[in-house]
Amino acid sequence: MESILYVGMDVHKDWIVIVVFREDETEPFIVVKKKNDKQQLRTYFKKLKEKGRLYCCYEAGFSGFYHYHLLVEMGISCIIAAPGLIPRKAGDHIKTDTRDAESLARNLRAGMLTPVHVPTHQDESVRDYLRMRDDFKMDLKRKKQQILSFLSRLGYIYKDGTYWTGAHRRWLKNIDNLLPLQRETLTNYLIAMEELEQKITLIDNRIEEIAKEEQYNSLVGKLMCLKGIGTLTALSLIVEIGDFKRFASAEKFMGYLGLVPSEASSGSHRRQGGLTKAGNIRLRRPLIESAWHYRYYQPSKRLTQRRKGFSPEIVCYADKAGRRLSRKFQRLVFNGKKSQKAVAATARELSGFIWGMATERIA
Repeated sequence: MESILYVGMDVHKDWIVIVVFREDETEPFIVVKKKNDKQQLRTYFKKLKEKGRLYCCYEAGFSGFYHYHLLVEMGISCIIAAPGLIPRKAGDHIKTDTRDAESLARNLRAGMLTPVHVPTHQDESVRDYLRMRDDFKMDLKRKKQQILSFLSRLGYIYKDGTYWTGAHRRWLKNIDNLLPLQRETLTNYLIAMEELEQKITLIDNRIEEIAKEEQYNSLVGKLMCLKGIGTLTALSLIVEIGDFKRFASAEKFMGYLGLVPSEASSGSHRRQGGLTKAGNIRLRRPLIESAWHYRYYQPSKRLTQRRKGFSPEIVCYADKAGRRLSRKFQRLVFNGKKSQKAVAATARELSGFIWGMATERIA
């Protein structure tokens, strides 16, 4: 009978510590440190396969899905463990690479690891593209803050309206009494800001093209029938989640997004706290932003246009979601809840409607 080997890997940029257990032994069968090199790893695992059937795992981290794809291409079973859900002993205060790899191998053998979802190569490439846009948006926000801070130090504070409107930008370019070097500093700041804005515009146009591709077009269109969900949010949900059906219920999906309240209950005492904020912040943040659209519900001309061509069932479902979420937001605010808490509760329920739309449970 072919023996089964459980392999735990602690992955670093330059090396990988590999610990191997047999299925019925308490001590490691192999402990080895290998260079994190594709060819060397291929050679090592090819030889290791001769000793038995391999089940491998490593902790999700900086290396992404590279090692997973490498092993799967070799016909080796592999999972990537969710770091926050790895069982850890309370009294264990010694942490080394070898002990981490050994812990992964033991928990893999015991069936105690929770794997993360591995996207397809296509979804991963789109996801990285969308995350690049987020990075550029953060750079743009930082650049605007730098401009305002620079002018504040010189005593120039705009008081005639909102920042970054057309009037504000004209004011920036017409500030008088700057020294030549100060004018040059401001000009370079403005050029850098405008370059980022142009890049983001080009990226947004490309995202619109990606959303129209065959594998995304249908679901993106359905999700955009919901108020507050645009192309960027819809496409982000699709490529970050992958298969919505891997969540057995809307409640599971809400929990994955970190939109459910934390809880500390014991006996007859039940205490709920703030949101768990677990899972992917790149999804939770845009859903919170989308939920602000439900302060009131009246389908706009743009939303009505987006819904054209879809079945009455889908439009009815989206309309029902809009009315219900708006009532929820208004009821919570009327009962004295802060708008921030109301919008978080609305985002949680919105995610349930998104799950229903994506899994075609719109009855």
